[in-house]
Amino acid sequence: MDKVAVLTHILKPEVISTLLGGELPVSVIKNNRYISLLTSDALATDRNAEDNSLDYAIQAALTDETRSVILTGPEGSGKTTALEKLVVGWAKGEHFQNFPYVFHFKLRELNSLTGKLSLETLLLHHHGNVPRESLHLILKNPAEVLFVFDDLDQCKQSLDPSAHTLCSDPSQAASMSCLVASLLRGSLLKGAAFVVASRSTGSLKFLSGTMVEVLGFLKPQREAYFNKFFPDLIAAGKARIHMEKTLGFYDICTSPRFCWTVCSVYKSLMDAGAKLPETLSQLYVNILVHLIQSLSLNEASSREFISALGKMASHCLLDQHSSCTEEEMNSFGFQQFLTSVGAFLQVHGDPSERRVFSFHSSLMQEFLLAVSVFCDNSTPAGAEKMLEKHKSHAKFLDLFLSALSEPLQRRPLESLLGELNSDQIMDFKKWFKSNSEQTLKGFHKEKHQHCFHLLHQTQNESLVKEIITPSARIGISYGDLSLQDCVALNYVITCLGELEQLNLYHTGNLTEEQAERLAPTMTLSRKICLSQSSLSAGAVSHLASALSRGITKELDLSHSHLGDEKFKILCAGIRDCKLHTIQLTVCNLTEAMCEDLVSALTSGSSQLCVLDLTFNDIGDQGLTKLCKALQSPLCKLQDLQLHGCKLTAASMDSLSAALSSGQSELREVNLNHNTIGERGVEALCKSLQHPLCKLRSLKFFDSDLTGSCCPHLMAALMSEHCSLSELDLSVNDLGQEGALQLCQALRQPGCRLEKLCLQRCELTEPVFKELSSVLTSGTSRLKSLAVGIHAVGDQGVKHLWDAVAHPSCLLEELDVEMTGLTDACLEDLCAAIRASKTLKTLEMRNNSLTDASVPAIVEVLQDSDNMQEMNLKYNDFSEEALSILDECDKIRY
Repeated sequence: MDKVAVLTHILKPEVISTLLGGELPVSVIKNNRYISLLTSDALATDRNAEDNSLDYAIQAALTDETRSVILTGPEGSGKTTALEKLVVGWAKGEHFQNFPYVFHFKLRELNSLTGKLSLETLLLHHHGNVPRESLHLILKNPAEVLFVFDDLDQCKQSLDPSAHTLCSDPSQAASMSCLVASLLRGSLLKGAAFVVASRSTGSLKFLSGTMVEVLGFLKPQREAYFNKFFPDLIAAGKARIHMEKTLGFYDICTSPRFCWTVCSVYKSLMDAGAKLPETLSQLYVNILVHLIQSLSLNEASSREFISALGKMASHCLLDQHSSCTEEEMNSFGFQQFLTSVGAFLQVHGDPSERRVFSFHSSLMQEFLLAVSVFCDNSTPAGAEKMLEKHKSHAKFLDLFLSALSEPLQRRPLESLLGELNSDQIMDFKKWFKSNSEQTLKGFHKEKHQHCFHLLHQTQNESLVKEIITPSARIGISYGDLSLQDCVALNYVITCLGELEQLNLYHTGNLTEEQAERLAPTMTLSRKICLSQSSLSAGAVSHLASALSRGITKELDLSHSHLGDEKFKILCAGIRDCKLHTIQLTVCNLTEAMCEDLVSALTSGSSQLCVLDLTFNDIGDQGLTKLCKALQSPLCKLQDLQLHGCKLTAASMDSLSAALSSGQSELREVNLNHNTIGERGVEALCKSLQHPLCKLRSLKFFDSDLTGSCCPHLMAALMSEHCSLSELDLSVNDLGQEGALQLCQALRQPGCRLEKLCLQRCELTEPVFKELSSVLTSGTSRLKSLAVGIHAVGDQGVKHLWDAVAHPSCLLEELDVEMTGLTDACLEDLCAAIRASKTLKTLEMRNNSLTDASVPAIVEVLQDSDNMQEMNLKYNDFSEEALSILDECDKIRY
């Protein structure tokens, strides 16, 4: 086979490169601009260097067992150039030398071969100049043959083997589609190898072999391409950085063809000292201006030409046609422009043949449609109607229209096309404003994001402020944003200047790149919610930086599984910021991070007051380290949540020392779900009696306390220095004796306790009776009492109803959930509600009240001025009774 002839054929340019069509493969190869494409498999396995390329994937896939490799990818992803580079490499002796014969065919070109022909005829007329006498050797040794088929999706006839009578004789004449189907199926020239390129279409299901998904250019490939395109690296770097910043989040940036277009536009603008485009719409305005100028048409003709392109674009979108015939083109108004369409469209076929025309990309197709809408001088038919008409087929149409509706954005085009139709523009703007305002009052994040994309394309700060009014619900969760969404959201918030809450709840994976795009928004947010989210280390770094520069007062990272290493990065931001509250529930933190936390809390610039470490295994050693910060005058912590942190009595001495040091500002400590025990309580009670202890709230829910802890608690509550106003002892086996000791303390005039929780503490009726006595003593300050989950029945709770009715009782909240109440308590309950001047809420879930109680309960609540809520869930009510309860908005059921 004549390899020189193959080289000559491939490297001979047949047409010139166009701005939209991309650089010709021959130009890429000759000018050494070829960048090997990335494949999905290489990305998934994180291979590097030569192992990450398409070239490697093809060579690795073609083995004795696997004889077919199918490259799939969108148009413009570089498949054609890759195949031509493969054939050139073979012709130069660089690879695939185990194949003496390589036949390269473009299905788009083979479509012009009408009638029937045999495989022998096809091979003899191939540009490899195969001598007739060598043909029998090829047919005899198919394993030495490699077929390279490009544009498989462009085959006019079906390649479904079931649609043909497959041939096995190389001399048998058949249609071109039958020949290709027979070769790929293996009935013809069985044993030959194939490398096939196609867009993802239905024809792929008939192929067998190794599928290789072509991703095109990711960041590393784009950097290499820009460096080869621009004459100097400084210009290349400037252009690439700008592209990544303004366009890099669009999928089309993986297309080598699009990268060629961007490089060409940027180079032209940079050479002229002009500003580079900030948005996709601005880029396409620049492209269209360049293309119109290249035609040298007058204003009227240019406008007519764009209108014809718009009609073609609409036709192709609505009818889902990828191309148009010459007759259809004439119907759109192209009669006088057919010789000029080459810069705008792909033209297939010779003028002497039946030519077809198609757009280079769907993006340019939609942009031309948008421009043509505003070129139309007819009466507006309604923007909403027009968009609805193209809705299912046009992804970017409304984005382009929103940009073109702005005078500054469309001005370059108007210099060539004349002033666009102001009525059409005003009609669109009216719809845009009304639709956006309505959308932002709703709760659909996808619709919110689309609105932000439209605003981003306008590049109009005053319009953003006009549309996003206080009624807009921009505090809803925007979790799982795409990079493109991040850019749009950041633009909008930057225009607004401030955000009450950036809600990114349930973000599956916040990447470094996403966080970098959102960093300005983070600095402008008073609260950032990232609960139930996963953050990369790079994202945490940008978050920390934003915290140190911004106005954020509250950060929620609950259930983010942050881990010690990432938290260490975050501490750099906590050290010097305005953060008041940080929630770190279930963040996989351990004792290892406590040194970094202590350093941040004692930096002198930390403003942190509330620290929630719930369900992080910091253990006693971690808390002991943390107590160093609590004893520092630089630490401003007031609320420390240590719920379920694997703590024991061993660390309570350190906490007690910190609380009584005179330096600690702590007002609330939550020790729920730890193993504190009597020794731990004893240590803490010593600090509660210290004159320098400022603690107001202490929680021991399910903390392994028993009745033996109560003497220590009693002594603390009776101390003149104790400032405790809230105490939670729920789910601890205090028993009757221990509880009665607490009641002695509650009686004392100096006891400041206002809220006491004693749920499931093994209390008895005598305890309820004593609590009633305390509440009516005139010295108790209790306003909230929870004694649920005790089987004392109506008789036990009656003591509390009597107390509530007493004028000396100050109770505002009472919880008697699951205490065995029945309808027998109704009279005492209603009497208590009527008599009380303070009671606001009653918790009565999980009792045994029936329908008989409902009318009286509804009546007494409706008559009460101070009662606000009664919870009657999980009682024995019928559906009919529930409908009666529904009449009273104070009842929850």
